[in-house]
Amino acid sequence: MKAWTRWQDYVALVVGVYALLSFLWTDTNTAAMTSLIVLGALITLASLASLARPQMDSMEWVHVALGALLFIAPWATGYSDMTLASWTSWIGGVLVVAAGLSVIPMVRHIGGGKAAPQH
Repeated sequence: MKAWTRWQDYVALVVGVYALLSFLWTDTNTAAMTSLIVLGALITLASLASLARPQMDSMEWVHVALGALLFIAPWATGYSDMTLASWTSWIGGVLVVAAGLSVIPMVRHIGGGKAAPQH
């Protein structure tokens, strides 16, 4: 697979940038702002790495882990009562996890991993 062509990584990139900057247009407290900025930045960096090196299946697992952390962040850090910040985390987390999981079989097949044979 060619670098900078996988749409799933662009989805994660957009979600990461959106989460990173969402404190500008959503009501947040310190925990929400910190969670969204840190996780958004990490998702953005992981997406850029994955776009640049599409054969690295480890970055897709990083997407899955960061997406899961983004999803649970409202409960874990105490901003689940902040509607827009919470929905940003929940929807963004699901999108990042789904994008990461949808690429893993492709990367493993291309990279010679343990993917199931294609019929």
